[in-house]
Amino acid sequence: MKRYSLYYTKEAKKALKKLDKPVLVMIKAWVEKNLVNTAEPRKYGKPLKGKFSGYWRYRVGNYRLITEIRNRELIIVLVDLGHRKDVYR
Repeated sequence: MKRYSLYYTKEAKKALKKLDKPVLVMIKAWVEKNLVNTAEPRKYGKPLKGKFSGYWRYRVGNYRLITEIRNRELIIVLVDLGHRKDVYR
């Protein structure tokens, strides 16, 4: 079974640095458990619509992870993340 690799954009890395330590630990633990080396990245996510069409959203507490799933390369790209009230702006 083929597994997906996870990569971060510069924006995602910048957003991670801004998070409080407890939130950062929670998000990293969720990502390690559910996205790193997964065979089915869509299991916990939901496809986005409208101007975000083509991206997937993952809910982690009050935070949202926005990803792009590239099937040919078996890559999940974490594009952005943030609090649910701000991430889609």
